[in-house]
Amino acid sequence: MAECAVTAREDVPGEKRLVAYVVAKPDSAINVSDLRDFLKRKLPDYMVPSFFVPLDKLPLTPNRKVDRKALPAPSQSRPDLEPNYTAPRTTTEEVLAGIWSEVLGLNKVGIHDNFFELGGHSLLLTQVLSRVRDAFRIEVSLRRFFDAATIAELATVIEDALVREIGELSDAEVERLVEDAELSAKERS
Repeated sequence: MAECAVTAREDVPGEKRLVAYVVAKPDSAINVSDLRDFLKRKLPDYMVPSFFVPLDKLPLTPNRKVDRKALPAPSQSRPDLEPNYTAPRTTTEEVLAGIWSEVLGLNKVGIHDNFFELGGHSLLLTQVLSRVRDAFRIEVSLRRFFDAATIAELATVIEDALVREIGELSDAEVERLVEDAELSAKERS
């Protein structure tokens, strides 16, 4: 990395997020996952930026300082992450992807994307857990979420909890419960 600047942005009122603006060295690329992992080893979680915005060059003021007002807002597109995007396969995954997209302000979320690598943090996590509780009528603890921080993993946790809570259900009954959850999630939108 040749240059970087980090700033707290409040593009949505009441939601401040750290955004890193990075400029790669000539003839090199920036791997956001590697950069995030490096920073996680060096910094407390709250200091790791939620978004990484690659730039060709940092905007400067006439005094050659970073022009923070000229820094662009992070894109609402899914960041370039590993693994590649995988669309939701089940109704549970679709509902969760909708919740994550809304909370994170992204236009799409893959089922193997890690919540925290998408810019999620503890305050947004509480919103997700509240919406999961409303949609599925299931409590997911913070600890359990940290262990299942992708949509695919969280969907399995929710489906297992539904089966345990309600007893042995047929696949059709589980699907009907999930569809009910999807309807309640759409009603909130």
